[in-house]
Parts: sequence; C-alpha cells; structure tokens
Amino acid sequence: MAEKLKLLLSVPLPQYHFHCSRPLSSFSRTTQFRVRMASTEPVGTKIKTIDSHLHVWASPEEAADKYPYFPGQEPTLPGNVDFLVQCMEEADVDGALIVQPINHKFDHSLVTSVLKKYPTKFVGCCLANPAEDGSGIKHLEQLVLKDGYRAVRFNPYLWPSGQKMTNEIGKTLFAKAGELGVPVGFMCMKGLSLHISEIVELCTEFPSTVVLLDHLAFCKPPENDEESKAFTELLELSRFPQVYVKLSALFRVSRKSFPYEDLSQPLSQVVSRFGANRVMWGSDFPFVVPECGYKGAKEAVSHICNQVPLSAIELEWIMGRTIMQLFQSHWLP
Repeated sequence: MAEKLKLLLSVPLPQYHFHCSRPLSSFSRTTQFRVRMASTEPVGTKIKTIDSHLHVWASPEEAADKYPYFPGQEPTLPGNVDFLVQCMEEADVDGALIVQPINHKFDHSLVTSVLKKYPTKFVGCCLANPAEDGSGIKHLEQLVLKDGYRAVRFNPYLWPSGQKMTNEIGKTLFAKAGELGVPVGFMCMKGLSLHISEIVELCTEFPSTVVLLDHLAFCKPPENDEESKAFTELLELSRFPQVYVKLSALFRVSRKSFPYEDLSQPLSQVVSRFGANRVMWGSDFPFVVPECGYKGAKEAVSHICNQVPLSAIELEWIMGRTIMQLFQSHWLP
C-alpha cells in the first residue's frame, strides 16, 4: 500500500481551485494529492474516455456534393463521421479531439460541420497554414474565435521548402496560439530529431503556448544509438511544463502487432518523466481501423498499462482526465 501511494504521489498533478484560506502549496504532498483528486469529479461519477487524436473526412458522396478533397489527397479509407460515431459507441468512448485531415488541407468546412452537429462530443484541432503572406495567422484567429476550434496542428512538411517552423511566420503562429489559449500539436512524422531544435526554441521563447506531441513524437522503442538519442530528446522535453505527450497511433510507433507490448517500457519512462497527467490516449482513427480496429486501439492501452504496470488512477488520466483537464472539462455534463 505504501509503495502504491508513493507511486501515485510521484505523478505531478494539476492545480485545482478550492475554497480555503491557505494556498494549496502550504499543505503536505499527501494532502495536496487528496484535494486534487477530490476536486476532479464527484464520487460515483463515471470517468469518461476521451480520444485525443482522430480524423474525419467527407464520404465520396459528400466530397462530390459539398466538401471536396484536396487534389491528390483523396482518402483510401472510409472516415466519415457516421462511421466514427458508430466505432466510438461500440468502444464506449465518450468524446474526441478531431484533428483536421490533410485530405481537406486548409478547407475546414467539413470538420466545422461535424463540430456544429456534435458540440458536446467533439473538439476541433485546426491545421496551421504557414503561407509566407501571413494569411494563415488571420485564418487561425477565425477558426478559433468564430468556429470554435480549441487546438492547432503544426505540420512541418507544409512549411515552404527550406524553411523551419521557427521562421517569422511560424513564431507568429505559435505565439498567436498561446495568446488564443489553444495548444499546438506537432507532427514529427519523419523523426523527432529533425525538429527537436525547433520545438525547444519555440517552447523556450513562448512558454505560455501549450504543446502536444502527436504519436509519442514518432519515437519507436529504440534499437540503435540514433533512436535512443531521439527517445532521450523526447523525455528531456518534460522539462517544459507546457509539453504533453499523446500515446496515440500505437500501430505507427510499435514494432509489434496488436496489442503492441513493446511500448510498455517506453510508456513507463514517459509517465515517469512527464507524469500521467501530461499523457493522453489517442486512436488515430480511421487509420487504426484496418490495423486492430477502433475498439482494439482502446484495449491495447489497458493491456500496455497492465504490463508497466500503472495504477488505476494513472490509467484514468491517460484515458480521459488529462485531455478533459487540458480543455477545461469540455466533456463534463
């Protein structure tokens, strides 16, 4: 029991407001833990499962009628919202963060329509447009302030050739995200090491902008010095309090098939460094469907966490508490 309490208390926890004449920091670590846990949800409340990373796009019929695909980015998998909702219901997943797909590129009209149709189920993450004319900055403001998007994705491969996310436009977009209170997600598909210096520079210069690292920053369980270096770089980003990690798209970062058991050791290290309250599960629907199924994406995390092992409360943080806290309990009744 003592060891379990020690483990739970090692997890850095967020601050909650409570009515008391003394500041929370003046209490013992044990008391702080109890207050924070008691402040999250009422006793008996079912902890919701929230998917931190998935995509939707138009069906072929919708694309032909109203929401066209970006030329050359036509999807090869079904990813319409009706299919998504069906998958979420079957897996008992309560809500999700929808990340704007490259299939519609900077045309957010399809995702916006989904957010309007399901305002309590979904939150939107738009796609940053790093156009050199600066038009993407105004577009970001419009998507957040008018259409209600709550996060923005930086895809470094959309930046003009030869330019980095730390160019003038990139820094302006990143600073604007912090000003608007929306996290920035980084997609490091070609490897974290290619972009780590940019991420560090942005986090250092703009500490008020929250950062989400998609898909474990694309760090696979290391097998050589280069991969070990990249994974170490991921762990070292924990020194920035605004950085969160998505335990998402397990099929992309595992070297094994479902249930992706080789991710237990990396997850253990990530939770040890960041804390479970800075880690969040994501499926990467619909890409995950042909891999292990949507329900399997959820089940794999429980299996991996049992291998670590993590406590029940740490699993709750990863499966829903973290993202609910980050987006200010958007999914609470």
